Amino acid sequence: MSTFRERRSVADRSAADRKRHKEKIDRAIRDGIKDVIADESIIGQEGSKKIKIPVKGIKEYQFIYGENKENKKVAAAGDKDVKRGQVLRKKPQKGKGKSPGQKGSNETGEEYYEVEVSLDELAEYLFANLELPDLEKKRFRFVRDKKLKRSGYRKKGMRSRLSKKETIKRKIRRKKMAISAGTYDPESGERFPFHNDDLKYKHMREKITESSSAVIFFIMDVSGSMDTNKKYLARSFYFLLYQFLRYRYENVEVVFLSHCTEAKEVSEDDFFKRGTSGGTIMSSALEMEKEIIAKRYHPSNWNVYTFYCGDGENWPSDNSKATQLINELAEINQLVSYAEINPFYSDSNPALFNFSPERDSGSMWQSLSKSDPQKVKRLRIIDQGDIWPAFNKLFGGRNNS
Repeated sequence: MSTFRERRSVADRSAADRKRHKEKIDRAIRDGIKDVIADESIIGQEGSKKIKIPVKGIKEYQFIYGENKENKKVAAAGDKDVKRGQVLRKKPQKGKGKSPGQKGSNETGEEYYEVEVSLDELAEYLFANLELPDLEKKRFRFVRDKKLKRSGYRKKGMRSRLSKKETIKRKIRRKKMAISAGTYDPESGERFPFHNDDLKYKHMREKITESSSAVIFFIMDVSGSMDTNKKYLARSFYFLLYQFLRYRYENVEVVFLSHCTEAKEVSEDDFFKRGTSGGTIMSSALEMEKEIIAKRYHPSNWNVYTFYCGDGENWPSDNSKATQLINELAEINQLVSYAEINPFYSDSNPALFNFSPERDSGSMWQSLSKSDPQKVKRLRIIDQGDIWPAFNKLFGGRNNS
């Protein structure tokens, strides 16, 4: 029995190499994106805005000479002077800079280059594999597409919609039938004319697409305790969320609510650019959301999602009421997200960041720990580096915790 090995052409191998190289570039761009998604300069920009993403140099595997400058001892097979587990040369530690007065390193630095992408291209890289959790097909809203779709043929219609191909086919078919019946002789030289029965017109109809309806509530604490840094982190998170919805979904409505001691519905521009001062009563915004849902977005027709951002500095006597409202909203929402923007908190050293277990015991964060973790997601955002992991936790799959 003979075995034949399939031989690939040089062109096939080249195509595979190009594909593999493109995947490496895409992966490098995605890794670089995480460093710029929280950049304040991209907030509020249009989709055509160009953004520079630093991408580390992409290296191919190759053989290189070893660098045995500090210790030239090499272990060889049968070397009795070397014991198992013995360290021949310690690896240089990364991340430790030189102290003042010492000479700089002569080692080659890591190369990188900048790639320019638009905000729309950035969305494609970020959101291709993400989705709103538990998006159900409620009562459909029919969205009429402006484009017309062809749906068969008719005997009558506008002259501009005459199908020449179908008309000629009908004439040829009728001519063959006439020859078979003996009513027409092709050798006679007599012309076989078109007939009104041959005419076929394209039938066009509006294409109707079905889309699941969803409403997204953006709720942000804009009280006096939300300083510039906290508001910046919250708006960065919301801007990323807004771009995700704009890129992935067509039939989604967004409601913007801001609150201090009182809540109000605001425009997109005011939500991202304005702030207030005063105390914090979180329940005011949650009550307003319930009222809006009852009036405009009944849960039987709409998928409802709520995303709240604040610093957790709610009025203590309001925490129990706010917790109850969140749990009630969780029953009619697909997802409720509570993001606590607190740059002064650290799990590793809470005392350093003005934190105490006694203070946290009655906080919103602790109160919501008893809520259903599949319906109420708690997030803590300390700095820019936490924004993308928090975002991916929400939309990368319901199994993420």
